[in-house]
Amino acid sequence: MIDVRPAAELGESYRRRITEVFIDGFGPDFTFFSKDPRKLVDAFEHMLVLDVFHVTLVDGEPAAIAACTDGRRRSTQSDPAELRKHLGPVKGTFAGVMFQRMFTEALAEPREGTASIEFVASATRFRGKGAAKALLTHLLALPQYREYLLEEVSDINEPALRLYEKLGFREYKRKKVRHTRWSGINHYVSLRLVQD
Repeated sequence: MIDVRPAAELGESYRRRITEVFIDGFGPDFTFFSKDPRKLVDAFEHMLVLDVFHVTLVDGEPAAIAACTDGRRRSTQSDPAELRKHLGPVKGTFAGVMFQRMFTEALAEPREGTASIEFVASATRFRGKGAAKALLTHLLALPQYREYLLEEVSDINEPALRLYEKLGFREYKRKKVRHTRWSGINHYVSLRLVQD
């Protein structure tokens, strides 16, 4: 059975399992810090703001996650000391600086009724089985929002881009990246969906 719930409703007892889905989805982006998924889960577990995350559960197991904010509130809050504890002094400090720079900015112009959907990820074993689609469909039905933004999706994440387009999102911005040589990513694509 597929069920979508706010992460805060699931509580702290689900935090680690939610972070495991986060690392399953984004771990390859963080291999500089560690190639060990358990170490990454240990390091990042503290920083997810559960109040803004939503979770697709398949038979009670977290299958997909996403944060949904008003564009002002952030979905992550990293503690540099916690990152250094798990990643070491050099990589932990670098991670702290990187997270502060990349993941704490609000939308440039947050507007009433606009949602920022962030960190959409599916556990590997649930990919292609409707978990992410159920989650996004749930978010698109939230009554307080009319416009939804997905900022800076990697252009090589073709399955995600196809799903977003299938749900009605359209590209409105494309940003060239400088790290193509080592990441394979050429652009970050930003998408928007406006409901009538």
